[in-house]
Amino acid sequence: MSSKFLKLAKMIGVAVLLTLVGCGSGAQRQTSKETAGVAAAAAPETTVQIPSLEGGPVTIDQYRGKVVLVNFWATWCAPCRTEIPWLIEFNQKYGPRGLVILGVAMDDEGSKVVQPYVQSNRFDVNGHPEPMNYHILLGNTKIADKFGGILGMPTSMLYSRNGKKIKTIVGVIEHDDLSKTLDSDL
Repeated sequence: MSSKFLKLAKMIGVAVLLTLVGCGSGAQRQTSKETAGVAAAAAPETTVQIPSLEGGPVTIDQYRGKVVLVNFWATWCAPCRTEIPWLIEFNQKYGPRGLVILGVAMDDEGSKVVQPYVQSNRFDVNGHPEPMNYHILLGNTKIADKFGGILGMPTSMLYSRNGKKIKTIVGVIEHDDLSKTLDSDL
């Protein structure tokens, strides 16, 4: 076989793999049962300061008493963009009941790319164009590492009202599953 054919075959294989598992190196889903041992202790990442689009730092601890969903995403990640309307919907439905969503944008270019994306895009939520209505933060590898690292994007972590991690989802969230979890926790 020619080297050009082998290179093309490898590129196609990588593209197919990324499409199947999301925007990252792999996909793994942990349910609340699988993270039950982790949930027993307060999560150390709740004190990590993450810069917001507005410039001030945000921590999970500042939302103690609320359920917090941390969603690592990027503007270039197609599966991440699939989740955005669901996150908007969850914020509309569960925000008044105590849910806080923190979207941690992992774009290398930071606010230069994220700010215009957040301001200009509208997402179809139940037939209505809606802006991103939850907190957008600016992440990087060092911040992700403080959360235990992420295998790919999107990755979401759900924290209880007392700051304990109760669920980690690597890959696209399952809308109905997360909705059931939020219904029981809020």
